[in-house]
Order: sequence, then C-alpha cells, then structure tokens
Amino acid sequence: MALHCCTRFSQGLRPFGRLRASRGLHWFAALRLVYVLSAGLTCSLVQAQQIHFHDVTAQAGIRFVHNNGAFGKKWLPETMGPGCAFIDYDNDGYPDILLVDGEDWPAHPRGGANRGTATLKLYHNNHDGTFTDVTRKAGLALSMFGLGVAVGDYDNDGFDDLFITALGQSHLFHNNGNGTFTDVTKSAGMWGPNEFSTSAAWLDYDRDGKLDLVVSNYVQWTPQTDLYCTLDGAHKSYCTPESYKGTSLRLWHNLGGGKFEDATTKAGLGDPTSKSLGITILDYNSDGWPDILIANDTQPNKLYLNKKQGTFEERGVAAGIAFSEDGVARAGMGVDAADYDRTGHPSVIISNFANQMVSLYHNEGNGLFVDEAPQSEVGRATLVTLGFGCFFFDYDDDGWPDIFVADGHIEDQIERVQKRVSYAEPPHLFRNLGGGKFTEVTAQMGTALAAPKVARGAAYGDIDNDGFPDLLLTTNAGPAYLFHNEGGTNHSLRLKLAGTKSNRDGIGAVVRVTSGNDKQWKTLRSGSSYLSQSELVLTFGLGTNVKADTVEIQWPSGQVDRFSNTSAGQTVTVEEGKGIVTTRLYATPARYAK
Repeated sequence: MALHCCTRFSQGLRPFGRLRASRGLHWFAALRLVYVLSAGLTCSLVQAQQIHFHDVTAQAGIRFVHNNGAFGKKWLPETMGPGCAFIDYDNDGYPDILLVDGEDWPAHPRGGANRGTATLKLYHNNHDGTFTDVTRKAGLALSMFGLGVAVGDYDNDGFDDLFITALGQSHLFHNNGNGTFTDVTKSAGMWGPNEFSTSAAWLDYDRDGKLDLVVSNYVQWTPQTDLYCTLDGAHKSYCTPESYKGTSLRLWHNLGGGKFEDATTKAGLGDPTSKSLGITILDYNSDGWPDILIANDTQPNKLYLNKKQGTFEERGVAAGIAFSEDGVARAGMGVDAADYDRTGHPSVIISNFANQMVSLYHNEGNGLFVDEAPQSEVGRATLVTLGFGCFFFDYDDDGWPDIFVADGHIEDQIERVQKRVSYAEPPHLFRNLGGGKFTEVTAQMGTALAAPKVARGAAYGDIDNDGFPDLLLTTNAGPAYLFHNEGGTNHSLRLKLAGTKSNRDGIGAVVRVTSGNDKQWKTLRSGSSYLSQSELVLTFGLGTNVKADTVEIQWPSGQVDRFSNTSAGQTVTVEEGKGIVTTRLYATPARYAK
C-alpha cells in the first residue's frame, strides 16, 4: 500500500473513492497519493494513548470456571461455550454480569454428581469495582447445557429479560423487577424445540414496538449420532460440522402479553442448510428496517433482507458476504457490524476458523460488501488464530470503532498436527487509525490481556461508569476474565435509551452525534459477538472535544429526537419523544491493586 497505515485522514480527503490494492490498482494508489500531496493536504500521525486492560477478575469477586462436560469422548458441543453478558438487571445504572455454563453429560463417570452445581451465574455490581454472586437469590440456579445469551426487555416493563440458548431446551427468563427472574419458557410458547442453539438477538423486525427474537442453530447432533473423526489417524478428534446435517435458525414473533409464535417459516427464514454460530442485526441497505446476518460454519453466510411485510429474502451471495474472496465458504463464528470508516453504512466483521483470517466486509453503500481483510493488518494478524467472540468498540474513546477478537482453538492437541497453531491463543485488539486502517495493539494493552487463552464469549461494558469500556471474556473449560480499562484522557458521552412507542430498550434506534468536525453514528443492538451480549448503553468517544454539539436519535417507530450542547463526562437517559430525562456524571474509576 502506498499510504502508511499509521495515518488518519480527515473525512474530506477521499476524492477518488476507496483503495483496492489487491485488485491490481497500484497505479491508482500512486495517482491518489500524488493528488493528495500536490493539493498541499497533510496527514497527521495519530498518537495512541497509553491505555491498559488490567485483569481484575479475582479482585472483582468473579469466581467462575466453565464446565463443558468433557470426559474424553470428544463430543462436538464440548468445544462451543460459554457465552457471557452485561445486563443491568436491577436498573441501578451499573452493568451486572451473566455467565452461561454447561453441565456434565449423563454418561459422565462422575455419575451425575456434578449435575445441578454448574448453573448460570449472575453477579451483581456493587458500584465499587466488586461483584456479588446473586444467582440463587435471583432464581437463576438452573442447570442446562447452556451456550449463549441475549438481553432485552420483551414485555416493555422497564426491566431487561434473558434468553439463554442451549443444547436441548433453551430458556426465556422474565425479569420480575425485584431482583428475581422466572422461567417463562412454557407460558411464552417457546417450549418444545430441542435444538443445538447458539447465539441469539432481540430485534423488532416488524416495528410494532415489541421485541422479537431470532435464534441461530448449529447442526443436528446427539450423543447417539456422534461420529468418529481423527486428525492424526490414531486419536479421536472433534468432527467438523461438515459431518452433520444443518438446521434452520428460528424466529420468535412477539404477540404481546408474554406470548410468542414461531414465525420462522412464515417469514421465509426456514433453511435447513445453515450451521450458524453468530448473529447480528443491521440495516445494511439503510431503509430503516432491521436485517439479519448469520455467520455460518462451513456453509455460506446468510444475509436476510427485511421485506417490510413480515418476511425476509436471502441476499448473502448477491451482496458478496456469503463467501471469501476466492468463493469459499468459511467457518464463521462471531459477527458484529459498525460503520468503522464513517462512510454512513454498517460494515461487518466475522471471526473464522484457523488459517482463514477474520473477514472485514466493507459496505460499499450499493447493496454490496467487499472483504478488506486480505490487504489489511486485520487479515494478516488473524490468519493462523481461531476467532470466536468479536466486536467493534471504541476502547480509547477517540470516536473510531476499534476491533476486538477473542481466540482459542477447539483441539487441545492441535500442535501435534499443525505446528503453527496452538490450543490457547492470544486475543487481537486492533486500533482504528481512520481511513479504513487498523493496527494491532494487543501487546501494548498489558500482559494479562495478551496472554494465550482458550477464549469463546466476549462482551464489553463500563463496569465502573468512568466512560471507558471494560472487557468480559469466557474460556472453554476455564475461567471467566474481567479486564478493567484504565482509560486515558479522551472524553465521551453515554446514552441510555428509553422507548415509548418503540420497544423500551430502544433496540434498533440509530443515534448520530456531531462533535466539532467529527460525525459518527451507532445502532443500539442486541446480540452480536459470539454467544454473548454487550451492554445496552451507547458510548460515543469524543476525543479531545468536551461536548456533543448535536445528538439525533431515530427511533424504530420513526420518531426523531434532537438535542444539542450536551457535555461529555456523563450518562444521559433519553426518553422517546421527550429528550433527556436524567443525567449522571461519570464516577471515579474503580481502584484495583496491581
């Protein structure tokens, strides 16, 4: 590339469009560089702030070790979990932590002695950097082979509810508003489908003001249908999903009154060829209606266009997001969407299997995506690792979405057959330099974060309300990790949405913020990453700016709210149709020993 990846251009310096060095346009790169230099325009080096992520798991009181049920059989579901979530279940303004767990297989040599002890874990945020295990008090001490989680207020009562995906029966938990949850799976009409469910996301696909639910499903597998596979010809290994039949995702339509109906077939989403692990909701064509993107494992990714009449049309191949650049279906795991280069359209990241690199699909704004990873540092750095949880987030509050990818292989003896690949792998954190460029900064974030892990779920949330997003990671058959973002000097503004005509969480709302010469926008979404859920509060990094000049919120109902001159350093609650109703200044960062 002719332009160094450590430069950030102002958004006005894009006279000839985007660069495609991998498509033989090297002459065009030179022409563009000559144009920029001859015009007397300059590029300024962006100095990264000295930010570290500090492992505060033990100090915060998070004591969790995932049970994947393994006892030497190498059964496929053992490799998958677990997921995690930030959820402010008691509405005190501080995100709490939900961790999903598995359980022993019925044939486990422990004879079921451990069944019932491995449950979901809910940790209450004590506002001082510590958490308390309130699982049993909250009524969530339920055993299942849990995998993923999605957070959303499906009945618009002001308290976020939980959907837990599982191998077998998934569960819907209603938040009672008093610190407890009730399993309402049967009464909601969701009992029955025993599937291999992975990620899930809440969305209002028909824009009726009630949250619906889409659930990704993996393959048709049972202990009885488990197959023998081997990597070295001598030992059993985990089979790839190619060995099993796929299965359709599931769409639950919210009927109101706590009831749901299975609308999968009616909505045109029935597709038994899918083997989906990740799911994100995005309006990829900017028509105001939420579309569905699923990351498939060894099958083409699927992009479902919302037709606005309660139905969807699959457009993955036509949009250029189904395959790699050479036309191969990859092993997609996690997925997220964001406008990482401020072109006004949501682009997509998908984490893939080892030796496939992360996909970074840029939204061209004409219904097409182009994978930018092969010619970027994002692609080069992730070629060998196996990615799971992934998302865009602005870790340094400079206003540009950065990228995080949690890594870890599924085979504990992979080094015997692939010398370059390891079981535990370090994550990837890429800093957004602007202009579509990223640089890896993982090693600069502290040795604890950069240490190899067998990671799966990943989510972000501001645990101490200091304006900088913190990280939550889970590992397969290992501990969960909580990393505190020690922050820098940049400013930010946080927005908590409260819908009235729209769903109470404001999921699907588009928020646009202008601060100085910077313009950015985000969509509030449930789901994304892998099996996980980040906080339902939007943080806008403002860099050196001390206020947001304008804020515009386009709600799913069509209502548009605007306000101006909003100071940084606070969380504001915005009610649909009213504007700002409450404000809270940022708290002093939690103090942890080092």
